[in-house]
Amino acid sequence: MVAKKEDVNWLEYFASITAVCPWSKGYWLRQKIDVQRWRGESQITPLGDHVARMWLHPNASGRTLCNIHYRLNEDRPTEEWLYSHPQYKGHSAPTPILIQQDLETLNSARKGKHNASKTGTQTSVGKG
Repeated sequence: MVAKKEDVNWLEYFASITAVCPWSKGYWLRQKIDVQRWRGESQITPLGDHVARMWLHPNASGRTLCNIHYRLNEDRPTEEWLYSHPQYKGHSAPTPILIQQDLETLNSARKGKHNASKTGTQTSVGKG
């Protein structure tokens, strides 16, 4: 069965990963994380006011996601791309996803610096 963004309780998911992504729940609550269905690399859009975008790629294997994420990190230097797949268990997302993040915002959050232009508070979406 193919997951849709409406089929996942994202608030519950972000609450479950606070140990590894302590600020992602806050971003989610402030609607700073977008969720879209993956439609290929040519359809990637800028983050705009979002700090992250989760691209649902429900039929992708963990290996496919890994390969895409390496390529996008090379091709898009102002962003950091991560991936998560339920096969890895633990803090993994409940459906296969690619995660597009603003690199500057992410690095500031990792260093504990405030970035009011995107968030209004210290927050981060980390590896999940």
